[in-house]
Amino acid sequence: MTVYFIGAGPGAADLITLRGARTLAACRVCLYAGSLVPRELLAECPPDARLVDTADLDLDEITAELVRAHEAGHDVARLHSGDPSVFSAVAEQMRRLDAAGVPYEVVPGVPAFAAAAAALKRELTVPTVGQTVILTRIAHRATAMPEGEDLATLGRSGALIVLHLAARYVDRVVEELLPHYGADCPAAVVAYASRPDEVILRGTLDEIAGQVKEAGVLRTAVIMVGRTLGAKQFRDSHLYSPERERH
Repeated sequence: MTVYFIGAGPGAADLITLRGARTLAACRVCLYAGSLVPRELLAECPPDARLVDTADLDLDEITAELVRAHEAGHDVARLHSGDPSVFSAVAEQMRRLDAAGVPYEVVPGVPAFAAAAAALKRELTVPTVGQTVILTRIAHRATAMPEGEDLATLGRSGALIVLHLAARYVDRVVEELLPHYGADCPAAVVAYASRPDEVILRGTLDEIAGQVKEAGVLRTAVIMVGRTLGAKQFRDSHLYSPERERH
């Protein structure tokens, strides 16, 4: 059997990939994060599939479920919100499966920052304005940030910064980025991207914290800060330029 770590996408059930949906439909066991993964996706599972909500399980209990399915000869769909490559807590599960000799594969999904950019109708990399996107978070009660990855240090680059898991700490975000980006720098927050209750907030860096508090956004949100969010005057990309050699 194989454990398939499947990116379920940012929220809308139809944003799972075709490969993800096909894999889900073929697995006899499905572990999913009930607080994040849309329930509609579970309809893709076989009628007799064992469904396990991992919201109240710790890492050892999750690993035990995966190993138990392996021993029974069942493929497992391990559904994670967004894409497994960022902020998914997949790495420690893979490490446990390696130790247990359980094979696994990864099926990518649509990440939350991509869904947020789509909601904002913005390309995050704009010629001559910004070509770098930093995906990060800030330190709080959970895992500390490694040395050199604090927000003040990353902000010195001037690149577009995308923050996950930071809506509760928006005041800190603004405080640490203001010296590097300026009060008038475009900023945006998208909560519940792609879902029916999606919330989109746009403004400048010195305005965005107030908007977040007024809207009551506390979780499941992405914060973006950078000049590409408001770029209007920029050179066309060389990709489609008539001057580009195409032969």
